[in-house]
Amino acid sequence: MSEVNGRRIVLVGASGLIGRAVIAATVGRSAIRLTALARREFALPPGARMELLVADPAEWPGLIASAQADALVIALGTTWRAAGRSEAAFRAVDQQLVLDCAGAAKAAGVPRCIVVSSVGADAVSRNFYLRVKGEVEAALAALEFDRLDILRPGLLRGSRGDDRRPGERLAILASPFTDLLLHGGLRRYRSVSSATVAKAILALSTAVPRGRLIHEHNSILAAAD
Repeated sequence: MSEVNGRRIVLVGASGLIGRAVIAATVGRSAIRLTALARREFALPPGARMELLVADPAEWPGLIASAQADALVIALGTTWRAAGRSEAAFRAVDQQLVLDCAGAAKAAGVPRCIVVSSVGADAVSRNFYLRVKGEVEAALAALEFDRLDILRPGLLRGSRGDDRRPGERLAILASPFTDLLLHGGLRRYRSVSSATVAKAILALSTAVPRGRLIHEHNSILAAAD
């Protein structure tokens, strides 16, 4: 996949694990013009040349609409703990904010959207987290972007600082061994680095075919390469 000169990407969820990896992946790539939206300021990687807009999420749809972007990348997500174990608080970020941003992009004529979801996302899942992810995927598809890429990574490896749960830390440590046990249809549950997901996102931002595509483990690796 070749880059298009001056391709304009708006990134929401810039301060998270995937968001920061996307920013790092754009360093040295002059063909990509990145505008990132975040709730708070954070350190950018050396060499980053981009626009970072710090604003309340309520202002993000307006900023997206004025960015004249070629693609919207949604790397938003909270955790059950961060949401205070409140279904409403969780949905406010992982569902409503995602759809508000996507809706603003669609209304502004942004032709493509790339969203980070989760392996196992299913609108009829008994698991609340996976059910919300599935419902969001369905709502994004209904917006009818020219191209919608949905990434469903498994366990994400990468530095979150102190924002790691003990169980997640242990899973990452064990992942080189547990991944070897996941074959066939179970490969989609293999872990993947945030840097690999970021490379896949940037590659998919220039993909030519239209439509809705879902990318699980193998597809994410293929796009990143």
